[in-house]
Amino acid sequence: MNKNSGIVKALTDGVRQLASRPIYVLMMVFVPLLSTFFFVDLMEEGIPEKCPAAVVDLDDTPVSRNVIRNLGASQLTDIRYKPSSYAEAMDLVKEGKIFGFFMIPRGFQEDAVSGRETTITYYSNMAYFVPGTLSFKAFKQTAVTTSGGIAMTTLVSSGINQSLVSSLLQPVTIQEHCIGNPWLNYSIYLSNSFLPCLLELIIFQITAFSVLQEIKRGTSIRWLQDAGGSIVLACFGKLAPQFVIFSLVGLAMQGILYGFCGFPMNGSVSAMIAAMLLLVASSQAFALFIAATIPNLRFSLSILSLTGILAFSIAAFSFPVEDMYPAVGIFSYLLPIRYYFLIYINIALNGYELFYCRWDFIAMILFLLLPFAMLWKLRRYSAHPVYIP
Repeated sequence: MNKNSGIVKALTDGVRQLASRPIYVLMMVFVPLLSTFFFVDLMEEGIPEKCPAAVVDLDDTPVSRNVIRNLGASQLTDIRYKPSSYAEAMDLVKEGKIFGFFMIPRGFQEDAVSGRETTITYYSNMAYFVPGTLSFKAFKQTAVTTSGGIAMTTLVSSGINQSLVSSLLQPVTIQEHCIGNPWLNYSIYLSNSFLPCLLELIIFQITAFSVLQEIKRGTSIRWLQDAGGSIVLACFGKLAPQFVIFSLVGLAMQGILYGFCGFPMNGSVSAMIAAMLLLVASSQAFALFIAATIPNLRFSLSILSLTGILAFSIAAFSFPVEDMYPAVGIFSYLLPIRYYFLIYINIALNGYELFYCRWDFIAMILFLLLPFAMLWKLRRYSAHPVYIP
């Protein structure tokens, strides 16, 4: 059999396999695209607003009611309940009806007006990280504003000039300029990290499943023979059609995010397209390396599932690698999605030139060489398949 004939037969086998079971089309096309539309619709507002909260006003005075009005004016909280005690408020938190509550103590107005120290307490349920954090932000902002207002009232009533009081309370005026995401749209950051990572996880699963099921079913001998005995051609014929489909799906996801949703694209469009193509190829290469190293369907899928799930956190989407324990942070650089994430931050958000991201592209290219170190083992198991359940 000549080389061209082996490539054609290998590609034919790859296409036939994808057409043999609807699960391939479902997992490769519908799941990532439906997840994209679902996630974009879920995060349409950019950041969750009006998180349910409560206020426990034990003072019930004009000053405390003014504090409550200021808190209610925040876009981050929705004061739905006004329990009469700490115990009632905690019950609402435990029942999941609110994500936090603001507590004003008895004698608040009297202590504030007389200049005595008083305490405002607020509680946030951080078991739900995003709404808990937003509630905490609103509570803290209200508390700081209230403290400053009381201090200003006390000092002005003592005869100090109001402008001098203002400069004493806020000697430095802060101007915030949010680079890359001036709208503070949480979806711009989260969608561009979560969805490619989901795509990587699916690529891991499909790649390992499509290769190792040949060994499991005992058809790997014919699969290898169709490719002229070359494991490289056999893997190429199987993964090339998948690469085309995954690439089209990945580019469609980028089109939805940057075109339909209008997310920032401050750098080169072609560079982001190249990054997506490399993400697909490097994810396939990583999964093929694991499958060749551990040519057992169940074990490989378990390892790739665990790796793909951990990538959501260990690739530093929500926590910087620099602040991780070194023994944990080093694993972030072993995943292709980490380099795609850095390329997205530097090119799409910050608008860097391609030159400044060259090492991230090189790292993704190096992933393509990874499987060649273990293909000999995959060939041996394919030529003599023994399924170990």
